[in-house]
Amino acid sequence: MKNIVKLFILALIMGNSFKLSAQEEQLKGEGIKAALLVIDVQKCFIESMDQSAVKLPIDMINGAIWLFNNQKLPIIYVYHEDKNNGPLADAGEFQFIDKIAVPGDATKVIKHYGNAFNKTELDKKLKELGCNTLFLCGLSATGCVMATYVGAGDLDYNVFTIKDALMSQDQQKTKMMEDIFDTIGIQAMALMLINLK
Repeated sequence: MKNIVKLFILALIMGNSFKLSAQEEQLKGEGIKAALLVIDVQKCFIESMDQSAVKLPIDMINGAIWLFNNQKLPIIYVYHEDKNNGPLADAGEFQFIDKIAVPGDATKVIKHYGNAFNKTELDKKLKELGCNTLFLCGLSATGCVMATYVGAGDLDYNVFTIKDALMSQDQQKTKMMEDIFDTIGIQAMALMLINLK
């Protein structure tokens, strides 16, 4: 499944002179079925992020959560656990930071690798929800977000990161990753999601 947005732009440029694959035709017929992945915004990791560039991403993550909740679209909270170096799931520092409200009935995935799809139930949960398009936010832009972005693409999801909703240890590297990824601003994402219905 290729990024359908890019295909439509290419179709406009080429005057619709090529055929979509069966898989692309299926996605075109199904439309976008979006989910938000909020990755690793845990107490144990937030202090190692570039502290000069933490407030805006937290606000943008909360904005994305609000938007997905408002549109009744799925949100999956991804946690990183490392049994050798911590944090462990029963530790307070394992939890998301207080500024990110995680509801008690939230869908959660615990991972042990950078890629949130690696040896987890994430792909299964997304398929059960019927999702084909993912929006990623959280940390670290140069670590787990990047690995999950690549992993999602390998599994044929349409995948975007949310501009200004990523963090890393170096703000310049975060911006570089936004330039490399398919990154969408929250206003454009809101228009896209509101028009799904």
